[in-house]
Amino acid sequence: MESADHPYWPRSLSIPGYRPNDRSMAEILTFLFSVSGALLLGTWLLSGSAGPRLGTGRRLALCWFSVCGFIHGVIEGWFSLFHLQIPADQHFLSQLWKEYSKGDSRYVIADNFTVCMETITAWAWGPLSVWTVYAFLQHKHYRFVLQLIVSLGQLYGDVLYFYTEYREGFSHSEKGHPLYFWFYFVFMNALWIVIPALLIVDAWRHLAAAQSHADKSKGPRQRNHID
Repeated sequence: MESADHPYWPRSLSIPGYRPNDRSMAEILTFLFSVSGALLLGTWLLSGSAGPRLGTGRRLALCWFSVCGFIHGVIEGWFSLFHLQIPADQHFLSQLWKEYSKGDSRYVIADNFTVCMETITAWAWGPLSVWTVYAFLQHKHYRFVLQLIVSLGQLYGDVLYFYTEYREGFSHSEKGHPLYFWFYFVFMNALWIVIPALLIVDAWRHLAAAQSHADKSKGPRQRNHID
């Protein structure tokens, strides 16, 4: 039997205390993309003045990590802290999560997997994303190690995110809906598979090249000794 007191799937879902948003979808998405756009622009400009000079691809990667720091640390950090209050809460970030939950209602019911996954994402990958930006701007020797760790963590979490919902038959969204299913659920999350996968390959190449150089620089006696 359908329930008309909320917009989420499955329609029979029980969400005690739920209050509809009083802000429009346009307001919420404008906020999200405006802040993300400002971070992209700011990081792009900052990375252009950094020394040594960074290439276009590296600057784009830093823009990505900057936005990740915001989304993981602020937006997902809010969910991590207030997931139980979100259905009834009218704070802007709670309303953002109620809007996104139209594409994945696991968030509005504080599903165990999403709470655990987002808590790790917020408190590990959020700060580490910011640290990665700093490491590249300051040309720190560990910068590609950070890139590899963060990207691997993002990729692993997102694969689990999709796979767990696949195992549940994509039951937490209106399957096939152009906005809620394809844009909110599929597209916005697929970014955290495609881009981290590319960055893992990039980090692998740089770290492998550095190790190869270190191996070649060792003397014969050092090469016979296994670290």
